[in-house]
Amino acid sequence: MNGTWLMAAAANGFLAVALGAFGAHGLKKLLAAAPDAAQRLEWWQTAAHYHLAHALALGLVAAVAPHAAGRLPTVAGWLLMAGIALFSGSLYAMTLTGVRTLGAVTPVGGVCLLAGWLCLLAAGWKLR
Repeated sequence: MNGTWLMAAAANGFLAVALGAFGAHGLKKLLAAAPDAAQRLEWWQTAAHYHLAHALALGLVAAVAPHAAGRLPTVAGWLLMAGIALFSGSLYAMTLTGVRTLGAVTPVGGVCLLAGWLCLLAAGWKLR
């Protein structure tokens, strides 16, 4: 098990749960007066969902890294980290600010997440 990626997984898992709880409780009050509150809460929930799922994917990177030759697990980990920051981060920021143009960053984060999964697929292919 790779300790660095395990810590990244744990830190992101913690943040995803904490931010998800904030979205389910405190954020509703904060956005109560906003006309687009329902949409913004949905963005937050999507961000927290993907954040938590990819925190677990970082745990998979931690488990695979010691067994896979080459840099694929490390590249996967960094792509997943970038994807979490860009995908979930842009949705969190859009929710808090209401600035919809931040959504232009979201697909870039999605591509990073997909690329991270492809790197894990390639690492698995090499392990077979």
